[in-house]
Amino acid sequence: MGDRTEHKGTWTLEDQFSSRWQYLPVEVSPGTSTLRVKLEYDRPGAVLDLGCLGPSGFRGWSGGARDSFTVAPTAATPGYLPGEIEPGLWQVFLGLHQVPADGVRYRVTAETMPGSWAPPEYIAPPVPDARPVRRELPAAGGRRWLAGDLHSHTVHSDGALTVPELAALAVSRGLEFLAITDHNTTSHHRELPGMSARYGITLVPGQEVTTAEGHAGVLGDTGWIDFRRSPDDWLDAAEAGGGLMSVNHPVGGPVSWLHAMKRRPPLAEVWHWSWLDPTFTHTLAWWHAWDQTAIPVGGSDWHRDGADSPLGAPTTWVEAETESDSGSGLAEPSAVLAALAEGRVAISASREGPVLVRHDGDLVAAGADGLVLAGPEGGYHRVRGDLDRVPGKPGYHRLLTPAGGTLALTP
Repeated sequence: MGDRTEHKGTWTLEDQFSSRWQYLPVEVSPGTSTLRVKLEYDRPGAVLDLGCLGPSGFRGWSGGARDSFTVAPTAATPGYLPGEIEPGLWQVFLGLHQVPADGVRYRVTAETMPGSWAPPEYIAPPVPDARPVRRELPAAGGRRWLAGDLHSHTVHSDGALTVPELAALAVSRGLEFLAITDHNTTSHHRELPGMSARYGITLVPGQEVTTAEGHAGVLGDTGWIDFRRSPDDWLDAAEAGGGLMSVNHPVGGPVSWLHAMKRRPPLAEVWHWSWLDPTFTHTLAWWHAWDQTAIPVGGSDWHRDGADSPLGAPTTWVEAETESDSGSGLAEPSAVLAALAEGRVAISASREGPVLVRHDGDLVAAGADGLVLAGPEGGYHRVRGDLDRVPGKPGYHRLLTPAGGTLALTP
């Protein structure tokens, strides 16, 4: 048998004011191979987030999506990192996200034990027999426009699907790349190469750095970004790890961006599923006020069917190098990141809908017959035919309905 540690009490608003992050110690003895933690608290009006730190640092985060986790040498609850259970001081890491006026009573129980542990097995779905026909858009030599989504979640945070289930869904929707950006964790990253090869889709490692004052998407295998630090530190860490950072859903109700920063991230998620009316221009106004040089991107923020827009709505297109050293024919995640960094990007409301890209100095509107091509100063061209080409002008451009609804955008 192992050891059992219990912490209980009441978190108050004053505790939250003092520090949103609280740490409960757990001593782990040599020979321990499994750590199990359970959080209980009075739910009405309260939200407590759950995570774990080991002697060497971060071991996992599930936020408010789970009330328990297990960590073992070869397996862990999604959101947590498997590996050696080091002897010494571990900490159950709580976030006081919402605390009622009269406080919230809680109890945390941690158990350590020898012996092996394995999570319940799941069966990966089959590779889809067919996928929608690839759209071929005019591209530079050696490159191709790829359809994808830069914002999605799995069971490694608060999403409904496993990594293979989400990969299969993305393939069935005709996506060629997908960034999986679970909240405040990188536990999903180890699954991505294998599932990319299995399902024939480029899975880009990412994480959504999530705080009460706003969310940031970090794309790339940068290592864990410490969300307790400042957004300027997130940006420094993303750049040091070869990744890219975006401000996510900057005008998003209770999850709008409130952080101040000394520098601006290179990307801005100006098109999110919550842009429910295509005639609204509030996120475009924010973009121009925040940083007009930030490269615009889109993301569905997919969690589960019925709660968000469909995966890939909006669709982010990147003009990426498609040669692969692996021989799989897929673009490497690094090629997707390179295209983003260089601004070879377009956004459309859906994969099948109108798209606006730049090619050989021209603006090319695909599948947009009858729409209005508008530049920074308004409309100036009625699109004719399925593939219309006009001389390019500087600045961002959009394809609009006659009523002013945005259906596509390119920087």
